[in-house]
Amino acid sequence: MTSAALISIALSGLLIALSASSSAPAPETRRIPQFENEHVKVWKSLILPDHPLPPHRHEHGRVIIALQGGTVKIAEDSGASDTRVWETGKAYWLPANPPGTMHSDINVGDRPIQILVVEVKGDRQGRTP
Repeated sequence: MTSAALISIALSGLLIALSASSSAPAPETRRIPQFENEHVKVWKSLILPDHPLPPHRHEHGRVIIALQGGTVKIAEDSGASDTRVWETGKAYWLPANPPGTMHSDINVGDRPIQILVVEVKGDRQGRTP
């Protein structure tokens, strides 16, 4: 094999390796823990269109801060649902979930939604502070 052929193969391999290592992982719907103490639990959620967060519940009331807003359908396990529009930069209060219930958060828009959630551990009754 000629040295030109070897150089060509080596450069091809290098380019393939560089393109594989520089590609960022595809975004996915997920929760990213931020902070927790005895008073609050804070996480960031990324909700992609048509990729809901898995069923879950909230034992405490929480503040939602829309970092990148959109339209979310909160689908209860009972079949009931509530659709909310969260505007970028605004904050919203959501009470604790009723005992024994679960829900999924579904982005019904066409762009990712990113929210910061501050769950207030002392709030078990769903009171608005």
